Amino acid sequence: MFVFNDLQKQLALYLSQEQIALIASAYEVAAKAHEGQIRSTGEPYISHPLEVARILAGMRMDHQGIMAAMLHDVIEDTAIDKASIAQQFGDKVAELVDGVSKLKQIKFENREQAQAENFRKMILAMAQDIRVILIKLADRLHNMRTLGAVPTEKRRRVALETLEIYAPIAYRLGMNHMRVEFEDLGFAALYPLRYRVLKEAVMHSRGHRQSLIHNIENGIKNKLDAVGLKSSAVWGREKHLYSLYKKMQKKRLSLLEVMDVYAFRIIVQKPEECYLALGVIHSAYRPIARRFKDYIAIPKANGYQSLHTTLIGPHGVPMEVQIRTQEMENLAENGIAAHWLYKTEEKEAARMHTRKWLKGLLEIQKSTRNPIEFIENVKTDLFSDAVYVFSPKGSIFSLPEGATPVDFAYMVHTDIGDNCIGCKIDRRLSPLNTRLRNGQTIEIVTATGAQPNPAWLSFAVTAKARSNIRHWLKNQQRTELQALGKRLIESVLMASQLQLSDFSKETLAQLLTEFELTHWEELLEEVALGKRMAPLVAQYMLTLQGLQPSVKNPEVLRISGTEGLVVTYAKCCHPIPGDLIVGHITLGQGIAIHRETCSKIAKFRKIPNQCINVQWEVDITGDFQVPVEVDVINNRGLLAQLASAITESDANIINVYVDEHDGRHNTIRFVIAVQNRLHLAKIMRRLRMVSDVTHIARGK
Repeated sequence: MFVFNDLQKQLALYLSQEQIALIASAYEVAAKAHEGQIRSTGEPYISHPLEVARILAGMRMDHQGIMAAMLHDVIEDTAIDKASIAQQFGDKVAELVDGVSKLKQIKFENREQAQAENFRKMILAMAQDIRVILIKLADRLHNMRTLGAVPTEKRRRVALETLEIYAPIAYRLGMNHMRVEFEDLGFAALYPLRYRVLKEAVMHSRGHRQSLIHNIENGIKNKLDAVGLKSSAVWGREKHLYSLYKKMQKKRLSLLEVMDVYAFRIIVQKPEECYLALGVIHSAYRPIARRFKDYIAIPKANGYQSLHTTLIGPHGVPMEVQIRTQEMENLAENGIAAHWLYKTEEKEAARMHTRKWLKGLLEIQKSTRNPIEFIENVKTDLFSDAVYVFSPKGSIFSLPEGATPVDFAYMVHTDIGDNCIGCKIDRRLSPLNTRLRNGQTIEIVTATGAQPNPAWLSFAVTAKARSNIRHWLKNQQRTELQALGKRLIESVLMASQLQLSDFSKETLAQLLTEFELTHWEELLEEVALGKRMAPLVAQYMLTLQGLQPSVKNPEVLRISGTEGLVVTYAKCCHPIPGDLIVGHITLGQGIAIHRETCSKIAKFRKIPNQCINVQWEVDITGDFQVPVEVDVINNRGLLAQLASAITESDANIINVYVDEHDGRHNTIRFVIAVQNRLHLAKIMRRLRMVSDVTHIARGK
């Protein structure tokens, strides 16, 4: 037990003897469970849980959290299970340990999928109890401190994961001390040479900088004292190495240019004194335009509050200055850990912002089935700088840099995003793909029955918007797949003058058992996607019902043009209403409609059940894209004449391509939207009337 003594002294500063005794019991169980296990450093494995507990004790974590830290690897690496922990130490401790344990019982296809699913499991546990992520962060921090003992490949992989996930999470929770250590340790492990060169350069320039920083500190302190802010603390601070490295990368600066910017922090007693201190330094030094940010009035998403300003200091030296109260400083450095460290009101600010973030993660998780997609969505939100915008009623919303009105709509409410049809930015109608800027007022225009547009995925940036759009599209596709699958089966059954409603529930249940499926909807989707052939399914149904399959050809499937995501129109031949068509069932993609004369469909006709008979609905409506190739004599204004002829024929031009031949003759390829073959014929007659047109044909 002697190795437990140092931790015991640390715990005695804030926990009772009864609570320390419980932690000692957890230590004994962990020590026995890990007996004989050795870390890569050569130390007994129990040294790792002890160090994790020590890190959490530095945050004044409660006794249950410390016990869970002691036991955090036993489920994953020993024979002890969750039930045993619950029986000995209670359900709370067992849930915490389980929350940080990796999934062992599931076999994953690859490391990326395993990482994503384990991360999602941790996020869900974190939403129930924030201590889960604090234990995981402490676990990762000690692993990073001892990363030099592991093989190079693993070291780089763990470092990259830390920089991509754990450092941003620490930042999002407001734990700046931990974020800085994560970033510098990750930087050193991932790019050891760059880290060493940068560190040596910073050390070399430190001597000259210290004297200048000391002079500026005294100058600021004297000016604050002169206006009665005598209790203020002022100190120069150095940017950590990874921050310098990222700034050099992002702004393409040399080290000398980055090091020429000096950073200072001013700590005052009250929030109103922050603005007084700001006025003092702005009157003493020249502020740089558009380099002031008020995070006190508008806090960051993680609850961070401070005034930021950049000025030209003595001798023309640029100065970055942060002004905040001691409570704001505590929250900035410790974030959610301030809940345990300090018994003041800033702990509620940290908890409120954390709860809001976790709620957003849960919403993303519910609408994202794929774990890899989920982790990518979370990364998107973790890495983004903030843009602050207003609702028409004055509420403030924080969005990632590059966000659009679609992102704002989903941030307000999922239903508003789903029903969005337009927006007003500062009372002016604007496109939905407009990038938002700080201070703008955004009003979303909605309509009942409106639906998300798949094109939004090309410009929406927030995880919530993207996951909700994808979720809607997937549900929409499933609905369309089921409808198409039903039509395909019924088109076969019509030859026997039957419908699906003519079959008993017992027959359908037996059919699902035969195909090893649980829901009828699954079968319909598989038929629509070509994973099961409709004639084969119909034959099974008839046999199970005790009926004789008909030898007649299946009923022709009629295409209405509105099938959406599961019926596509082949780009090799661009079929339009009026063309003779055939359907090709593509595995996993639904039905592709081709013209009967299409060269690509010929090889599929020889394969059984690959093609089906289809016809256009009689009253079909809508626009269908078709290419038209026009050979012309190249004269001034000709393209305008051709475009005018197309629009006068009530058609839209989707695209235009020009192929030059000899400088005088060109081929212009228009992609236009038409209603049917008659409409196309009308357009082509109108184009032939243009004098410089020598030949016109429908393209492929």
